[in-house]
Amino acid sequence: MTDQLTAQPGQLPADAVWLGLDLGTQSARCVAVDATGQVLAAASRPLISHRDGKRHEQDPEQWWTALAEACREALTDIAPERVRGLAIDGTSGTILLADAAGTPLTPGLMYDDGRAAEQAQRANAVGEPVWQELGYRSMQPSWALPKLLWLLEQESYQTAAAATGVRLLHQVDLVTWRLAGRQVASDASHALKTGYHLVEERWPEQEFAELGVPEGLLPDVVRPGTVLGTVCAEAAAATGIPEGTAIVAGMTDGCAAQIGAGALTPGAWNSVLGTTLVFKGMSPHLVRDPAGVVYCHRGPGDSWLPGGASSSGAGVISREFPGADLAELTVLAAESDRDTVAYPLVSTGGERFPFRAPDAEPFVLGEPTSEAERFHAYLLGVACVERLCFDYLDLLGAPVDGPLTLTGGGAKNPYWSRLRADVMGRPVRLPEQAEGAIGMAVLAATSSGVSVQDAAAALVRIGEEIQPDPARTLRWTPVYLAFLDELVRRGWLDNAVAAHAKQRAAQ
Repeated sequence: MTDQLTAQPGQLPADAVWLGLDLGTQSARCVAVDATGQVLAAASRPLISHRDGKRHEQDPEQWWTALAEACREALTDIAPERVRGLAIDGTSGTILLADAAGTPLTPGLMYDDGRAAEQAQRANAVGEPVWQELGYRSMQPSWALPKLLWLLEQESYQTAAAATGVRLLHQVDLVTWRLAGRQVASDASHALKTGYHLVEERWPEQEFAELGVPEGLLPDVVRPGTVLGTVCAEAAAATGIPEGTAIVAGMTDGCAAQIGAGALTPGAWNSVLGTTLVFKGMSPHLVRDPAGVVYCHRGPGDSWLPGGASSSGAGVISREFPGADLAELTVLAAESDRDTVAYPLVSTGGERFPFRAPDAEPFVLGEPTSEAERFHAYLLGVACVERLCFDYLDLLGAPVDGPLTLTGGGAKNPYWSRLRADVMGRPVRLPEQAEGAIGMAVLAATSSGVSVQDAAAALVRIGEEIQPDPARTLRWTPVYLAFLDELVRRGWLDNAVAAHAKQRAAQ
């Protein structure tokens, strides 16, 4: 591997291949990316979930078997000596308990499992000063720590603990254990929702002792991008990944998508428009939110990744226009110039970002005269929510003046992307490939000694950049301001936030 020795600072080895592994809700995926960002191969295998009311579980063993099969397929035609490193992302807050050999003792309690409401209240009562310091204020029942407390209360845990030396594992920890052939450290991104103190980089021992969390249960934690170890012979035989390949500490799926979009300079943001809208950005400092709407992950190096997940998004389109020809509606909607705007709330549980309003519900301002105009009202509503996200983040002191990338299913609609650029009044970039697995390939490439920014510059390809039309921005600003007034009138948006947004609009 002489190219690793001769590569220039900031450059990747020319013939290297980096693997990005992704554990989603519905599938396990592997992509192989070369030093120019070309995806050489990709493969995935389905994952099966079990839902029962607030409970959502998966069999942890399938994470390993599905990922192993995906890796074997993706690596079929790639020379083993080219594969240099891998990193893996998983769903945020998904945990299990395992024995001292890494064998699962419980199902995987998934990221949206809501069974631990009582335990969340206890975690918040004991740990409130820490959660306040870290900027997210409180934990939700679906977060990892409340679910851990729930598991510790089960009689089956008490029996297992005495005999097996139980370990807490985040979703990706089981896979990295299998890859390395031994338990390795967890990453700080997945440990966030378990209560890891991201500023002091330690577990909060006093609070955990009061909550009854055994110290020996918790994994060591390192920053994302840290080399954890190498792939062992047994894992190589199971996955096709060459023995000795570097295993790099990854991040949660939302952060992985941000890295995959290349949003890695201070003030850069990635807006993922899927069923709901998810914002992730980069900041040189921790962003604290007194309202607990925005929280930060710790990124590679000394960076922080503030962000928030809305309950609004493109999911309203399938709800409001089932079976419609969306391409035709888009063509007709592009001709609309009416002031009608709809609040695009998807969830029945209220709003969570860029404001918190448990009682929020959808509404339409104006009277659409056709299905196309009603469709346009929802496209415009998403863009208004997106603009409010930036106004709120600016109010918190987060840097917001860097490049903006648009990813997710909504970014595949060219008119919608242009409308979003016009409403926000800022350029937007559309990456060619933007997914969590690509982000993990970028992070894996840092094992060659380059920064994550340099790795992203090499591996992330931007397909198009859309410049806003100043006249259109001016056209839509009064609609945005009316949208803000309605949110305030309904008691969902704080007056101070609306005033700050209007001040920015006036500038």
